[in-house]
Amino acid sequence: MNQFYSDRIRISEAVSIVKDEATIISPDTRRQNRVPPGQRVTNGLPTLHYGGVPKIDTSQWRFRIFGQVETERNLSFDEFMALSKVRVLSDVHCVTGWSRLDNLWEGVSTSVLKDLVKIKPEANFALIHAYGGFSTNLSQEDFFQEDVLFAIKHDGIIITPDHGYPVRLVVPRLYFWKSNDNLPEELIPCEGHGTAHGRS
Repeated sequence: MNQFYSDRIRISEAVSIVKDEATIISPDTRRQNRVPPGQRVTNGLPTLHYGGVPKIDTSQWRFRIFGQVETERNLSFDEFMALSKVRVLSDVHCVTGWSRLDNLWEGVSTSVLKDLVKIKPEANFALIHAYGGFSTNLSQEDFFQEDVLFAIKHDGIIITPDHGYPVRLVVPRLYFWKSNDNLPEELIPCEGHGTAHGRS
């Protein structure tokens, strides 16, 4: 059994630790015109990668939070999976022109990070690094919206490697290129907005 399929068993067990409250409904699903101009609706979830899909060994995977925080944190995959989970219903809009409506994500809310570290007052942005040198930057206002999460499941199925396994950031109110996949290597609360290049 390869790493991905053996991890699916562990993730399935951890996903059962989900908060009891109702699924968070992202405001983007409640707009009168849910599909932006020029977008086409698809039932699938297209795969867009620059380069090959990384092969990630979760025994070596780390979730590192550092930068403008009082004390750094470095979580293993099992420690990350032990964090409380939420479900979020959102639409997805990609800058390449496709939209997919009513996506159900499951994972760790970004707000949980506030329980893990004390962020310094001067930190206004978050810089999120992924495998392959990819990164994305977000204001703290965008990053800590209640519908933003580190997703491990999509529509009830564990995210596959070509869609971001083992974890992908999901930022429903912004275009999907801000939702980095194959996450995370590092999360850095920072003062400046930094630079970023991302992928869907």
